[in-house]
Amino acid sequence: MSAGRLVIMHPRDPCFEEVVRECFHLQGAMTALDATLTVVTPGRCEIALPFSQRVTQQYGLFHGGIISALADCAGGCAALSLAPADTKVLTVEYKVNFLAPARGDTIVATGRVLKSGRTLSVCQLDVDVIANGVATPCAVGQQTIMSISSRSA
Repeated sequence: MSAGRLVIMHPRDPCFEEVVRECFHLQGAMTALDATLTVVTPGRCEIALPFSQRVTQQYGLFHGGIISALADCAGGCAALSLAPADTKVLTVEYKVNFLAPARGDTIVATGRVLKSGRTLSVCQLDVDVIANGVATPCAVGQQTIMSISSRSA
């Protein structure tokens, strides 16, 4: 996808937002972290997590594992938003690069579908840390998601 090119994504399930929100709420890890699914649009989802001592590493920054988990979930939700009805999604692989220390009030992970295929989808993952109202990119990544029938899950 070249810079500046707008790609319109069309959901295959008219109830995609309800399906994505239900899937998100079933994830115990996201509930335990107090993460919130803030945006659900076709091919794009955002998850926000406020700062707390429960999500830090030894230097008081957001923990890299927490950042990665939010990015993974945001990409999975984005892929699910374009999946056919009665489909589940599972991460096949993902890679995250950390760009800056994640010191701030909130982190926001955004998953964007780059390619939605019948079986595999590829997502871009972006994570910003918000400090005093200013967003700074702290991590980027890419992910491959596999779609499977709900009946075989």
